[in-house]
Amino acid sequence: MFYQLYELNHAVLAPFRAAADIMRFAYANPLNPFSQTPMGRTISAGLEMFERTTRRYGKPEFGLKETVIDGRTIAVREEVVWTRSFCNLLHFSRDVPAGGRNDDPRILIVAPMSGHYATLLRGTVEALLPSADIYITDWLDARMVPMTEGTFDFSDYIDYVIEMLHFLGHDTHVIAVCQPSVPVLAAAAIMEEAKDPLAPSSMTLMGGPIDTRINPTAVNKLAKERPLEWFADNVIMNVPWPQPGFMRPVYPGFLQLSGFMSMNLDRHLVAHKEFFMHLVKNDGEPEKHRDFYDEYLAVMDLTAEFYLQTVEQVFMKHALPKGELMHRGKRVDPTAIRNVALLTVEGENDDISGVGQTHAAQTICVNIPEEMRMHYLQPDVGHYGVFNGSRFRREIAPRIVSFTRQHSRAKKAPVQRVIKGGKSA
Repeated sequence: MFYQLYELNHAVLAPFRAAADIMRFAYANPLNPFSQTPMGRTISAGLEMFERTTRRYGKPEFGLKETVIDGRTIAVREEVVWTRSFCNLLHFSRDVPAGGRNDDPRILIVAPMSGHYATLLRGTVEALLPSADIYITDWLDARMVPMTEGTFDFSDYIDYVIEMLHFLGHDTHVIAVCQPSVPVLAAAAIMEEAKDPLAPSSMTLMGGPIDTRINPTAVNKLAKERPLEWFADNVIMNVPWPQPGFMRPVYPGFLQLSGFMSMNLDRHLVAHKEFFMHLVKNDGEPEKHRDFYDEYLAVMDLTAEFYLQTVEQVFMKHALPKGELMHRGKRVDPTAIRNVALLTVEGENDDISGVGQTHAAQTICVNIPEEMRMHYLQPDVGHYGVFNGSRFRREIAPRIVSFTRQHSRAKKAPVQRVIKGGKSA
């Protein structure tokens, strides 16, 4: 019922948002003399604040049209090359000459399915594009997936990662950002135990909750304070009509967003106050504020089964580091990983995945040779800075590229295009 009320409230406010937008354009129009007065700018700023704080933010675009390689500007084309009910695989195809850049590593970036869209990793992709052939998971909003497509749980997530690695082929490297660190490590272990020749050449785990018993954060403590039944009763809701996923049980994006905002509420309030004042004074750089919050406030629903299993297995039971994680009735064994190089990256000030939680992968993957493992702690960055920002571009991205190059196995085979269902095209 709460989700239905949220949808109703959004619908009721729609005409008021439209009216506010029209009035804002009128007051901000340079042909309107009133727009040059403090009162005119104040009214315009207030109308924009109302429209922005009551709208539903749609899925952003990556918008990466070009990159620079060896001093030359190269066109980039974004294309869907693999698709399933709950995920598309995007390829950022670089317009390089035939036969050129063959030594660039092929990298699969597994974006988190934790509320935000994959575009949150735009900076990650942009920083790696000049030096690598980049693919990224584009998880779909669960409220847009009809019930006829079935469920999506933790084991399905692992299966998707394995399928994508099979699709990309030999000598693929995988990067897991935050939440997918656990299923990616599990996928590597399953493939290694099966002696799968298409297991990744290396895996890079960044700010991930491998073992949340280490240096627990507020997020980790919240998951331990309440039983799983509390989460099922209080945050799981059915998608309302007329959405395509009508009646699908989900963890709604707007609830996730309220959790994100509450963690740093004072910072968000200050940011919006400063944004309002910059609009009134007609100074500052309001576009930076708009760009950041257009991305930050765009959220997606998660399937109930995936969310609850993640809370239980990762944050409550610590199943992976304890050797108790199950996949399709079989125990996942991290000690089976012997040929996949491991790079772990953490941020010194990470308040989501505390320092040591990602490094735990180095401890549980005991059979990876020392020369095939590396850990890096980035000073002076929080969770977001582990995969985005100036320090990521300067300090972390070059280390990732260097690590993947060092542990590439052989010449890569070309990737086949596929359509839904896994058939090549």
